[in-house]
Amino acid sequence: MNHIARAFWLSRPGLGEIRDAQLPEPAEGEVLVRSLFSGVSRGTETLVFRGGVPESQHAAMRAPYQEGEFPAPVKYGYLNVGVVEEGPEELVGRTVFCLYPHQTRYVVPASAVTVVPDTIPAERAILAGTVETAVNALWDAAPLVGDRIAVVGGGMVGCSVAALLARFPGVRIQLVDADPGRAKVAQALGVDFALPEDALGERDLVVHASATEQGLARSLELLTAEGTVLELSWYGDRKVSLPLGEAFHSRRLVIRSSQVGTVSPARRSSRTYADRLALALDLLADPALDALVTGECAFDELPDVMPRLASGEIPALCHRVRYADTD
Repeated sequence: MNHIARAFWLSRPGLGEIRDAQLPEPAEGEVLVRSLFSGVSRGTETLVFRGGVPESQHAAMRAPYQEGEFPAPVKYGYLNVGVVEEGPEELVGRTVFCLYPHQTRYVVPASAVTVVPDTIPAERAILAGTVETAVNALWDAAPLVGDRIAVVGGGMVGCSVAALLARFPGVRIQLVDADPGRAKVAQALGVDFALPEDALGERDLVVHASATEQGLARSLELLTAEGTVLELSWYGDRKVSLPLGEAFHSRRLVIRSSQVGTVSPARRSSRTYADRLALALDLLADPALDALVTGECAFDELPDVMPRLASGEIPALCHRVRYADTD
């Protein structure tokens, strides 16, 4: 076994580098995984890259295999697909998903990896973590047959939610985003698209995922009486103002948060994270979800690519990282 791997670290806000990582020998019940692909979730990871995680949320924002502390130096990430090289016989040679940062090889407990079904390409399986977030959101939202729904914010999470909602019978759904380029993504996902000023109103449910104050305000405007905004956005250390005057109370509008890690016991008390992730991988059989991967680079290019993703120079939903076979 090669005991030296390479990992991407945020050395200080706005600056990343690749460092060597010493690997332990896999113990009983552990696996050695060689990375094939990882994904950069542009919203959360670029917030981390800019150093925007508020101190009060340092513990809540920790990734499962994060090293270091916010704001930096820190090794962060959670969308990794690789092949098991050592470990239990039933896992060796299998393609697996793991909530691991950007690193060429790593050792984790066998329970930390989920086998990717043979029907799912490894290149697409990096989306499993985000689709699992969308599954969680829809369990919280509990949409009904025939609902009129808008998803405001065509980022990675918003598009994943829209893609799953497109499968609900009788649901009329519109993806709303300020970027007209998201219209092509919406078309690939099989949903309608509108700019914020053109969005249809009288929505029973609005899922908000734009992480902007304007998007949240527009979400409230799109609701019908007694409608609900499900808030998925993560604002980091930014303050957000919300218009709760005018008709907010008389129309009995609801704003409800959805938390990525847990589900309300009243809704899906028996479902574990493993259940959600397995479901997300099954849902990735739909090739339409390839539209969520909007760019790719080699692992060695990450120090140059991450600042461009964070600044918006590279517009991206999920940016895929490719690992060389020799690493």
